[in-house]
Amino acid sequence: MPALSRLPRASPGAGPPRGCSGSSGDAGGGAGPPRRGSAAPAALRLPKMNPRLRHWREAATLLLAAGTPGRPPRSPLGPFDYELLLLRRSSRSGFMPGAHVFPGGLAEPADFSAEWLGLLPASPHCGLGAVKPPPSGCSRAPIFATDRESPGSQLPGEVAFRICALRETFEEAGILLLVPGRGPAPPLPAERLPPAAELGEWRRRVREDASCFLRLCRHLGCAPNIWALHEWSNWLTPVGRAGPGRRRYDTAFFLCCLQQRPPHVSQDDQEVTAVLWSSPPEAIERFKSREIWFPPPQFYEFCRLCNFSSLKELQQFSSAWALEGCERWMPVMLSAADGSIQLLPGDELYPEDPDYTGEKKIIMSTDKKVDDLMKEGGVFHRIVMKDINNLAVYVNIQAKYKHINPLMIKCDNSDYNSRL
Repeated sequence: MPALSRLPRASPGAGPPRGCSGSSGDAGGGAGPPRRGSAAPAALRLPKMNPRLRHWREAATLLLAAGTPGRPPRSPLGPFDYELLLLRRSSRSGFMPGAHVFPGGLAEPADFSAEWLGLLPASPHCGLGAVKPPPSGCSRAPIFATDRESPGSQLPGEVAFRICALRETFEEAGILLLVPGRGPAPPLPAERLPPAAELGEWRRRVREDASCFLRLCRHLGCAPNIWALHEWSNWLTPVGRAGPGRRRYDTAFFLCCLQQRPPHVSQDDQEVTAVLWSSPPEAIERFKSREIWFPPPQFYEFCRLCNFSSLKELQQFSSAWALEGCERWMPVMLSAADGSIQLLPGDELYPEDPDYTGEKKIIMSTDKKVDDLMKEGGVFHRIVMKDINNLAVYVNIQAKYKHINPLMIKCDNSDYNSRL
């Protein structure tokens, strides 16, 4: 094992929502979306966000895959019959400006409102299947396991974070994934959606006030299609990679498969300035050619999705695997002489007691080059970073929770596969 030096190194929730706070009596056939300055009905009973999350803010993101049959291949891996939605963040964004990311964002108190229970089935977990107990020696990811009743919400976290991902996808891309009635049910047909102008007004209001998403669902007599979203992964922002104000995120990743692209997809021209649909290998090719950039977790997930060339295979895997649960990953940064490595749980260099909070003010560093570290190593679960568009995933450990390891796709000509 290479010698490493460990050197010293130098809030959830938001205020009360405006405009749409409260929507009692607005089920089905009500008026259109509320206008700025209109009187709001009785306020939603909004829970406080988890008070124990002092070091990061909870968020949810959606890997939205849509079928594209008959498209010619644009990658060495051959044809893929689906694409994923990527959104380009505004260059003015305070966190990852200009990056292409999956739709998603911060969880809001309105996502945890007990009033959602009036739109969802009364069965346990609101009709979602019960996740199996974790394997021996493992534990459920805290973002899902945390007791939400203490902070004041009767809505399970696994439901609230799905609502968050669906709400953010509507805000950022205009995609509304609903089912008629209380669900589970087939998706709401596009012809049942409001006209484009009315839907755009709803989108604006939801963007300004997260509680308007509940009012929109009531107005349409629908429920958010939480059953189409399958738990996929859980990533923590590494220490040292925080955004402005030292913001770090605990993000639940969900996967959703659609048979075809939804209609009327568009950027909001505020947080999002462009929309891109791309198959997993095409996205990686664009990344390698510096046409686009996305963060390491997205690169890892695209490499994992490269295992599935057909939407049917991906949907079957995600549906069968959905109740296994997932592991929480916080990459730990190892600085090398000519780059860095993001170490993930299971790697031989991953700390036994990682500094989750950053309070220990520890950094891992070495004078060795990345190539030397790779040649000396034997047990890998890591993302090698030469620069922001030169990444490679290396993993030779067994994936936990019956998940699947990513394909090892490099952005350069390095070859460490003799040990993999």
